[in-house]
Amino acid sequence: MSLTPEIRWIDTPEALDAACAEVAGADVLALDTEFFRERTFHPVPALIQFCAGGPAFLVDPLEVECTANFRRLLSEGPLKLLHASSEDLEVFAQWAGAPVAPLVDTQIAQALLGEVPAMGYQKLVEHWVGETLPKDETRSNWLERPLSEAQKSYAALDVVYLLDVWTGQRESLERHGRLAWLEEDCAALVDQATRSDEADGQWYLRQRNLWRLGPRQIEAYRRMTIWREGEVRRRDLPRSWLVSDKLLFAIAERLPENRYELASVDGVKPPLVKREGDALLALIKEARHADEADLSPAPLSPLSPAFKRCLKAMKKVVGAEAESLGVAPEVLMRRRDLEALASARLRGRPLPLPVGWRGERLAATLERTLNEVGEPA
Repeated sequence: MSLTPEIRWIDTPEALDAACAEVAGADVLALDTEFFRERTFHPVPALIQFCAGGPAFLVDPLEVECTANFRRLLSEGPLKLLHASSEDLEVFAQWAGAPVAPLVDTQIAQALLGEVPAMGYQKLVEHWVGETLPKDETRSNWLERPLSEAQKSYAALDVVYLLDVWTGQRESLERHGRLAWLEEDCAALVDQATRSDEADGQWYLRQRNLWRLGPRQIEAYRRMTIWREGEVRRRDLPRSWLVSDKLLFAIAERLPENRYELASVDGVKPPLVKREGDALLALIKEARHADEADLSPAPLSPLSPAFKRCLKAMKKVVGAEAESLGVAPEVLMRRRDLEALASARLRGRPLPLPVGWRGERLAATLERTLNEVGEPA
């Protein structure tokens, strides 16, 4: 395949609809986006690329609003290929207001085939197609107009090779009996991309040091992160521009009761107290007065001998299964999920065992292992 693909620039609704008609009968459609988000929460769409085996279509979202035909192509139509798709899905949600389905993420597909859980697109193309792609435009300003010919070529190459990559991946996945695994994982990816409000409520669980807090401190941190997630989405600001996780954690540790105490928290600057102090203090007050029965217990310390014993035993199980499948252990289970299992076992609670294909491979062995090594606290 040529490193100088045919490119069609699209900057009118009519041209976009004509391109949609041209690829409507395809079985597979490769997609990609370029975007900018240094000063915003939501990604600012700068370029939309798609290809079905012929020309690479480059859509200028600065000039063209998404049409009904393209929206239908995204949410119905052929199988869509994306690589490392999480932020691209945000772009399509922002620009098109539509989910991307059915979807295959070629990075996830590759993770199910080998020991590299997050292979980049350039290495993926080199692996499956044997071509070395240029890297010169990796950090381009995609919002500038007009785009250079080098930028257009770089953007086009991001989709034209996905089709050949997928052909190789699909054959290998079928040969190993893992195509259904990929379909399950990609369906979950699409589902997660449409549940932003639910994700806001779970954001606090990303905090690795949550176990250092007491129940009311955790409740304050939970409420503040939910508030922050809603506000940065509403104001379209990067999280750190409003208030970072690190700073919210420090505030939750102190549980300040007034502006003076809030201002004394390490890292809190006067502008934050002035602009957001009342909101933060109100949330902390709610946490202070929350019903005891509604508070979540503090996570167990990952430093305790019992917790370490559970984690070590489960890692051995996951590692052995990963080795037998020839994949990285984190493809099977994230550390966060293993920690949740250890905590549940040591607290005598129902185990959040993996489900789906991971559950078939691991659930019974993990449950047996935890029963052997983990005594409820």
